[in-house]
Amino acid sequence: MSNGPDDGLIWARPEPGTRKPRFSRQKIAEAALRIADEEGFEAVSMRRVAAELGAAPMTLYNYVRTKNDLLALMHDAILGEVLVPEEQLPGTWREAVTAIACRVRAVLVRHPWAVSALQEAQPGPNAMRRFEQFLAATSDSGLSTGQKFDLLSVLNAYVFGNALITVESRKRADYPIDDPALVEQVSAFARAQMETGEFPHTAKLMAGFADGTDDSTGPPMDEVGVDQQFQRGLAAMLDGLTEQFAADRAGRAKPAEGRPAAG
Repeated sequence: MSNGPDDGLIWARPEPGTRKPRFSRQKIAEAALRIADEEGFEAVSMRRVAAELGAAPMTLYNYVRTKNDLLALMHDAILGEVLVPEEQLPGTWREAVTAIACRVRAVLVRHPWAVSALQEAQPGPNAMRRFEQFLAATSDSGLSTGQKFDLLSVLNAYVFGNALITVESRKRADYPIDDPALVEQVSAFARAQMETGEFPHTAKLMAGFADGTDDSTGPPMDEVGVDQQFQRGLAAMLDGLTEQFAADRAGRAKPAEGRPAAG
């Protein structure tokens, strides 16, 4: 990352004030996202974005001074996708939080490079809008400020982690087509390892799948199964947090031993 004299918060600077600007920060961000999605994040550069827009590289410097600025625009564009339209936000706080979590996961899966690539990007207006939406969604929840922060932290950890797993599952599902020889090598290696006796529980599980004594389907591999697993995990997590928050409130309301309750 550059830390030169032109660095600084891009959002503190106005866009070029020409009457009919050829480009905009939004168009630049959209071009950068297309490149990252189609060619990988490593392909994103000022020169490559300029080529995507049919412009000379120096032209973009009127809008974006540094690579940091470009990353900030990409980050803000993705967070714009994360925002749930107000008319689609359910009424109860738990339903609203669920809708927000599902939206975040869908966006991260759509841009699988974003979780790791944009960790140091400058937060922009959509980061504030995302936080504001979460606060609005939980405004009638009865949760304390600390509980809201706990909820947001756990949600982020679960959603971001699940998005990474989902992307990995997609890649693994393509292995039999992309590299069937590698899949066979991995399978042969796993069978040989289980025959050593070091992995009795794994061997028992795989034997159950093979002979039909274990009728479970194993880990989900298709899009529908992975999505349903995410939904089940999210519901279970919210169940546990709701119960814990209620217990916390009850504990705070309980008078200390030997002392009468106020009032």
